[in-house]
Amino acid sequence: MSKISRWQFLGVLFAILLLPSLVYLLLIMGKNHFKPLPIIGEREVAANGDTIYHTIPPFRFQNQEGKFISDTFYDGKIYVADFFFTKCTTICPKMSGSLQRVQDKFKAQRDLKLASFTVDPEADSVPVLRAYAKRFIVNSAKWNLMTGKKEDLYKLGVNGFLLPAQEDALDPEGFLHSEYCVLIDKQKRIRSMRDATDPAQVDTLIDEIMVLLQEK
Repeated sequence: MSKISRWQFLGVLFAILLLPSLVYLLLIMGKNHFKPLPIIGEREVAANGDTIYHTIPPFRFQNQEGKFISDTFYDGKIYVADFFFTKCTTICPKMSGSLQRVQDKFKAQRDLKLASFTVDPEADSVPVLRAYAKRFIVNSAKWNLMTGKKEDLYKLGVNGFLLPAQEDALDPEGFLHSEYCVLIDKQKRIRSMRDATDPAQVDTLIDEIMVLLQEK
């Protein structure tokens, strides 16, 4: 084998050995790795010219462990939020299953949290939420299922997360809420909304979380 052909051979061999690692990195980092995410919601321009973005307002509710959780729990964290209720038999189990998938995917990532807010606080007491949490193997250090005053929950959903959250006499199950989950960045800004009942969109959400985890 000549000197040139030997180097060619080694080059091909190196490429073959490296290819699985490159494919793995692409799968791990996600197709949106180099694409910045938009900032969703109304924005204003301050007197000094800075842009003021829509952010999630302060909140304080009780979780499945009976602990009071405020927005400060999520300070400096990325989190995924949704609205649900435990008696829901249609989209809620799919949504909670998707959040469980996100929880498991990022179980070792301390900067990723989850938040689920009930739209039926009169029925979803702390014990009821605790039972629901067991059903979806919720890690309470990472994922809060929260209940509180109905008006506060609905206001947070509509004005904060920009999602419908209310009672609805026309709905067979009595409540109107979205199947979308919301991705919040470390500055409490909305960066993505994805259909939590659609596995393909949950795949995209996972990619987007990876993007935010690397965002400076």
